[in-house]
Amino acid sequence: MKPEKLRQLTPEELEARVRDLRNQVFNLRIKHSTGQLENAAGLRVTRRDLARVLTVQNERSRAE
Repeated sequence: MKPEKLRQLTPEELEARVRDLRNQVFNLRIKHSTGQLENAAGLRVTRRDLARVLTVQNERSRAE
C-alpha cells in the first residue's frame, strides 16, 4: 500500500493493519522454515508493507 493512502487512515485502522501484517509475517516465516512457502518474495513484500505502516505511525507520534 502506498504511504499516501496509509496517511489517510485513522490510528485505529493503522493499528489493525500492523496486527494483521505481523500475523502474516509470522505465518509466512513458519511456512518458509517448513519448506511450504512457494513464493519467498511474498515474505519480503509483507515485511516492507509492515515497515511502511510502522513508519507512518512513528511520523504521527513524533508530530504530536
